Amino acid sequence: MPKVPMVVTTERGVFFGYGTPDLEAAHVKLTNARMVVYWTADCRSVVGLAANGPTNGCRIGPRVLAIMIRNVTAVMEVDEKAAAKFEEAPWSG
Repeated sequence: MPKVPMVVTTERGVFFGYGTPDLEAAHVKLTNARMVVYWTADCRSVVGLAANGPTNGCRIGPRVLAIMIRNVTAVMEVDEKAAAKFEEAPWSG
Protein backbone atom coordinates (compact mmCIF):
# COMPACT_ATOMS: atom_id res chain seq x y z
CA MET A 1 0.00 0.00 0.00
CA PRO A 2 1.45 3.43 -0.93
CA LYS A 3 2.19 5.96 1.79
CA VAL A 4 -0.33 8.77 2.04
CA PRO A 5 -0.20 12.15 3.78
CA MET A 6 -1.91 12.12 7.15
CA VAL A 7 -2.29 13.85 10.49
CA VAL A 8 -1.87 11.68 13.57
CA THR A 9 -2.81 12.76 17.09
CA THR A 10 -1.85 11.49 20.52
CA GLU A 11 -2.81 12.67 23.99
CA ARG A 12 0.16 15.05 23.88
CA GLY A 13 0.87 15.90 20.26
CA VAL A 14 -0.22 16.35 16.66
CA PHE A 15 1.96 15.20 13.76
CA PHE A 16 1.90 15.38 9.98
CA GLY A 17 3.71 12.91 7.76
CA TYR A 18 3.39 10.05 5.29
CA GLY A 19 2.41 6.55 6.24
CA THR A 20 0.05 3.68 5.76
CA PRO A 21 -3.30 4.55 7.35
CA ASP A 22 -4.54 2.04 9.89
CA LEU A 23 -7.54 3.39 11.75
CA GLU A 24 -7.14 0.81 14.51
CA ALA A 25 -3.38 1.06 15.11
CA ALA A 26 -2.04 2.05 18.52
CA HIS A 27 1.28 3.05 16.92
CA VAL A 28 1.91 4.63 13.51
CA LYS A 29 5.20 5.14 11.67
CA LEU A 30 5.46 8.38 9.71
CA THR A 31 8.16 9.39 7.26
CA ASN A 32 9.05 12.98 6.38
CA ALA A 33 7.21 13.90 9.55
CA ARG A 34 6.63 17.26 11.21
CA MET A 35 5.14 18.17 14.59
CA VAL A 36 2.26 20.62 14.70
CA VAL A 37 3.34 22.81 17.61
CA TYR A 38 0.44 25.28 17.37
CA TRP A 39 -2.56 25.88 15.15
CA THR A 40 -4.70 28.99 15.01
CA ALA A 41 -8.44 29.35 15.56
CA ASP A 42 -9.01 29.90 11.84
CA CYS A 43 -8.09 26.23 11.30
CA ARG A 44 -11.30 25.39 13.16
CA SER A 45 -9.94 22.46 15.20
CA VAL A 46 -7.44 19.70 14.57
CA VAL A 47 -9.87 18.15 12.09
CA GLY A 48 -9.99 21.46 10.20
CA LEU A 49 -6.20 21.50 10.28
CA ALA A 50 -6.16 18.05 8.63
CA ALA A 51 -8.87 19.01 6.14
CA ASN A 52 -7.35 22.30 4.97
CA GLY A 53 -3.72 22.33 6.12
CA PRO A 54 -2.06 24.92 8.33
CA THR A 55 -2.47 28.67 7.88
CA ASN A 56 0.23 31.31 8.16
CA GLY A 57 -0.38 31.75 11.89
CA CYS A 58 0.41 28.12 12.68
CA ARG A 59 3.68 26.66 13.91
CA ILE A 60 4.81 23.57 12.01
CA GLY A 61 8.16 22.12 13.07
CA PRO A 62 11.05 20.90 10.93
CA ARG A 63 11.01 17.59 9.10
CA VAL A 64 12.52 14.36 10.45
CA LEU A 65 13.10 11.35 8.22
CA ALA A 66 10.97 8.96 10.29
CA ILE A 67 9.16 8.81 13.62
CA MET A 68 7.13 6.18 15.45
CA ILE A 69 4.04 7.78 16.96
CA ARG A 70 2.86 5.84 20.02
CA ASN A 71 -0.50 5.87 21.80
CA VAL A 72 -2.38 7.17 18.77
CA THR A 73 -5.77 8.78 19.38
CA ALA A 74 -6.67 9.66 15.76
CA VAL A 75 -5.45 9.08 12.21
CA MET A 76 -6.73 11.45 9.49
CA GLU A 77 -5.87 11.18 5.81
CA VAL A 78 -4.95 14.53 4.24
CA ASP A 79 -5.48 15.54 0.62
CA GLU A 80 -2.63 16.81 -1.55
CA LYS A 81 -3.66 20.47 -1.26
CA ALA A 82 -3.51 20.36 2.57
CA ALA A 83 -0.26 18.32 2.45
CA ALA A 84 1.38 21.04 0.34
CA LYS A 85 0.58 23.58 3.06
CA PHE A 86 2.20 21.35 5.69
CA GLU A 87 5.29 21.07 3.49
CA GLU A 88 5.63 24.86 3.52
CA ALA A 89 6.12 24.54 7.32
CA PRO A 90 4.67 27.89 8.38
CA TRP A 91 6.00 29.23 11.69
CA SER A 92 4.53 32.47 13.02
CA GLY A 93 5.65 34.17 16.19
